Amino acid sequence: MSSVVKILPYYTYEDYEQWEGKWELIDGMPYAMSPAPTPKHQLVANTLGALFYFALKNCRHCKVYQAIDYKITEDTIFQPDVSVICKEAKKKFIDFPPALVVEILSTSTALKDRHTKLPKYQQQGIPYYLMISQDTEETEVYMLVDGKYELQLKDKLFSYRFQFPDDCSATIDFGELWQ
Repeated sequence: MSSVVKILPYYTYEDYEQWEGKWELIDGMPYAMSPAPTPKHQLVANTLGALFYFALKNCRHCKVYQAIDYKITEDTIFQPDVSVICKEAKKKFIDFPPALVVEILSTSTALKDRHTKLPKYQQQGIPYYLMISQDTEETEVYMLVDGKYELQLKDKLFSYRFQFPDDCSATIDFGELWQ
């Protein structure tokens, strides 16, 4: 019996910086982020970003960002659809865990968001991970409890209060995403 050696490309942040277009890098393997997100995806991301922006307006440390490079390691860079960051972002990427990340699921990304990104975000100690389905219009809120994500709520129309460092909090009405 012969064994076949499978040679896969391996890239790092240095390579990633040179690429045109939108990409993510997972364990050295590039993933194209094209085509552009659907209008519904963009509307959900913008609306959620606005809801967090207004909820955190009086918080000095926590800010909301869309599609910022999150460099986990030299060979893993994600671009969450929405992030809440409670430290100063001094570089052109962040290299520390956000307080919250959101992935808006599509048919082309749902498996990666559920089975690849969720454990990576969990390993990084990100307190909240949200997955929002464009198809079912449901939001899943996961909270890190004793180092593991636990589903707090999965529904369409609900409000949820997020607690962040330095007494910052945000109560978000997820029903507003679908109006």
